[in-house]
Amino acid sequence: MSLIRALSKELEARSDDSLRALFSARPDLISPGVPDFAALAARASSRVSVQRALERLNRPEMQVLETLHLCTNTDTGHSASSAMLKKLINGASLASLDRLLHSLQELALVHRAEPPHGVTPAQSRHRYYLPVGSLKDVIGIYPAGLGRSYTELVRLQPAFAQRVVQLVGELHRSGAAVAPATTPMEAALSLQHWTATPESLQRILATAPERTTALLDRFGNWAMGAVPQAQRRASVIHQASDVGPVDWLLARGLLVPLDAAHVELPRSVGVSLRGGFVIENFALTPPVPRLGFTSAALRRNAALGAIAETLRLVGELLHVIREQPLATLRSGGVGVREMKRLADALRIELRDAGVLAELCALAGLLRLDVDSSSWVQPPQLEWLALPRQEQWLWLVNAWLASERAPSLVGQPVTGGAPAPSAHRGTAGAMINALSAEAQRPDAPVIRKRILEILRELSLEASTLDGQAPVLDAAAVLERADWSQPRMARRFSSLVRGVLAEAELLGLMGSGALSQIGAAIAAGEPEEALGILGEHLPAALNHVLLQADLTAVAPGYLAPELSEKLLTMADAEGQGPATIYRFSVSSVRRALDAGQDGQALLDFLRQHSATAIPQPLTYLIEDTAARHARLRVGAAASFIQSEDETALLELLNASAASGLSLSRIAPTVLVSSAPPRETAQVLRSLGLSPAVEESESAVVRLRRATPAPNGTSRPVYTPPRTAPPEADVDAQLAVLRGGRPAADGTGAHPAAAGSEEAVQLGLETLLKAIRLKQRVVMNVVDGMGNAVPETVVPLAVNGGRVRVFDPAKETERVLSIHRIIDVEAAEELLQ
Repeated sequence: MSLIRALSKELEARSDDSLRALFSARPDLISPGVPDFAALAARASSRVSVQRALERLNRPEMQVLETLHLCTNTDTGHSASSAMLKKLINGASLASLDRLLHSLQELALVHRAEPPHGVTPAQSRHRYYLPVGSLKDVIGIYPAGLGRSYTELVRLQPAFAQRVVQLVGELHRSGAAVAPATTPMEAALSLQHWTATPESLQRILATAPERTTALLDRFGNWAMGAVPQAQRRASVIHQASDVGPVDWLLARGLLVPLDAAHVELPRSVGVSLRGGFVIENFALTPPVPRLGFTSAALRRNAALGAIAETLRLVGELLHVIREQPLATLRSGGVGVREMKRLADALRIELRDAGVLAELCALAGLLRLDVDSSSWVQPPQLEWLALPRQEQWLWLVNAWLASERAPSLVGQPVTGGAPAPSAHRGTAGAMINALSAEAQRPDAPVIRKRILEILRELSLEASTLDGQAPVLDAAAVLERADWSQPRMARRFSSLVRGVLAEAELLGLMGSGALSQIGAAIAAGEPEEALGILGEHLPAALNHVLLQADLTAVAPGYLAPELSEKLLTMADAEGQGPATIYRFSVSSVRRALDAGQDGQALLDFLRQHSATAIPQPLTYLIEDTAARHARLRVGAAASFIQSEDETALLELLNASAASGLSLSRIAPTVLVSSAPPRETAQVLRSLGLSPAVEESESAVVRLRRATPAPNGTSRPVYTPPRTAPPEADVDAQLAVLRGGRPAADGTGAHPAAAGSEEAVQLGLETLLKAIRLKQRVVMNVVDGMGNAVPETVVPLAVNGGRVRVFDPAKETERVLSIHRIIDVEAAEELLQ
């Protein structure tokens, strides 16, 4: 029976509660909905769905599934039981294996099967299982880190097949206990039998050169390794004992060359090196990391300090960008020169400035203006008026939900050619801030899982009163590798950056998960907000003015006060005790912004805890007295006339108010409108102006696109791991409402082109390729007619299937979309 049909029958026999649990664990099975159990089984067996399911398995579940895959054959129906797996998994018990197999069955990754031929009646009482058909493609060619068998290597490696008979002959003549062979397949079976047990392998290695065992230990977790000139060295058979370990292993077939630079350790050799086990180390509980500890007070102070510093830097960054937006590169992202300007203004490192800019952008505090190709602050930004704890929650919610990874900024570009928006330095191409290369669609899931792991490790660590466990990237990666080994590679690329970002946001302090971080990890933001509101020091509303023309902030200042000080003074230093230095240029900057000298002095008197020093008073009054003796303005066009009365009437006319007219001389008006637009308005008033337009003298203004009124406050919704109850109920109603088939099996014929038909056809083709079996295809010809053809499929790739036609003795290539259905023929090729 087809594996998909067998799984369909098993799914139909399940209870509604079992199906609900399946849909909760694998929500992609009903997104979109399926019409019947056959389609559900087809989707559960598809490669993409199985790959997603495997990403959620922990290490013991993956080890059991990989071992089951190695000792079963889905093509012939050879199944396995927990008793058979126990012999191959060191340290496993029957009870634990039965429990894990039942869990995998509940996930529809394995299903019950008939016992293999030749089992005794006592053995047949065990439950036997087969994995889904696509598991072989998803797991890959090295399940459990073991290589392929000698027979597979002979079939897939022509160079090895050509020399394996000679290799076995040389071994037999040298006295090795290996049977001679006349064909490559016989030679492969001889080598397989020769290395089948740990004892026989130990006898073989007894005469091996020095360092051979150390070399084989490198293949403990993976079957493939790099060896220079592997095929050339393997072609020269050395049976002497004075050669190196690599040549010695190649000469005895214990390593098989794959190409000019790589070798593979055959499966029987790998299993024997592990003592006859597929899984050498099996544990049902995760490893316990060795952690250091810090005081709870130090953790709290570090977290609160990081939050206050981040909020201060974000406020300063927004002020800097309001003064001068961040220009982007042609290829996207912000270049090093612009980021250096921002870093100098904030007095922080270049990479820290990039991370901060990314954080502001993902939180909606910056937006890309398409007209000017620069990053600007949105108008009417609500964030600026919020209390400090709500500003923090805004940033955290946006960070949790964002698909960008800020800490990737400044790191080398990986995976092929450098990205267009990456800059080149001495170390090669690097990722620019606010560029597309910092996009990671899986970032929200990884952040959520890392926070969950941090919380798990913190709860598990036995701490004394007032102590908190210090958690580093190694501890998180170790737990992630146990809980989700298939996703460990994704974690390894982001975990250090996520931990650094968590420190920046105060979710961690002094290397330990903070109280507010634990609340966020538990999905309780209101609790985190309450803790922060209770412990975060209130912002100060005063500074200390000094005679050296500086103002010292004795703590974190209120955003309004900090922004006003940045307008009239230059900030120096870092941290809460910021120093603001007054100078002629800084005071002139405030005067240019529309303030006068008296207003500046009044503001300083209001917010200074000390009297204004006399040098500062003289500086402000003297700069204000010399300010605005010359004025510079902007104009797009001018109106000149000798009739002063007509110009005065035009200046006061309400119909000309849209021109924003200003009088700069008795006979000259200036307008903010372009010359042609100004002339058109004047003509509508009954005047006859002459337009004098020069490309070098006229300033042309581009119409700006309307900006949004503001940025909405982000609300974090955790990534959905289970479908809504309403969708599950609707899907169950559809499945249970299906009518049984005429044969009473509940299996309906698959409609051509349906998901079920595609999966069934693909399963039949792949099985026929592996078994070299004939199939009968209904193929649509050029006239639209279905023509049955009996062929032998050879390969499936890129939407095409290559077949051999025995009747015509030719090979052909058929498009899969022209194949209506596929059925296996009864006879096998001899």
